[in-house]
Amino acid sequence: MNDMTASNLRSAFGGESQAHMRYRIWAEKANKDGFPTVGRLFMATSDAEEVHATLHFKALKDQVGDFSVTSGAVFGYKTTSENLEGAIAGETFEYTQMYPAYIAVAEMQGEKEAVSAMKYAIEAEKIHAQLFTKAKEAVDSGKDLEAKGVYLCPICGYISLTGDEENCPLCNAKRELFKEY
Repeated sequence: MNDMTASNLRSAFGGESQAHMRYRIWAEKANKDGFPTVGRLFMATSDAEEVHATLHFKALKDQVGDFSVTSGAVFGYKTTSENLEGAIAGETFEYTQMYPAYIAVAEMQGEKEAVSAMKYAIEAEKIHAQLFTKAKEAVDSGKDLEAKGVYLCPICGYISLTGDEENCPLCNAKRELFKEY
């Protein structure tokens, strides 16, 4: 694998791994603040970030050894509204800046597996930002997020609040594979 694509994938792996843990922490906070559906959304998104980190890690299968990994991460343990604001900012950065640049490099370098892993992530991150925005609007009005349920596609990280899809709109996985929160 080309060095620049490998470095970008390691950075993406680090960022997704940190988001995985941050969202678990924020899920607990949402539950304590009385927003259990927002808590489930954070947990589902945490697991989606683990899906992305795993795809990146597997794309790096031939990269063996110790590497310094630089990645951006949102910090703060505030109110659920403020935590959602941080989540929206992080997800938006990933799909508007980070992944477009990383994908462009990987495409230029002919790194198909890296491109595939990052394309799943970029499309899922757009949806995560939209769902976090919807959750923030609810929380800011003093209500929990209204949802039929929270459903995760374990193949690509897509999240649904209805579970009505027959197949995942991003990767075409069957609805039966979705994990419900």
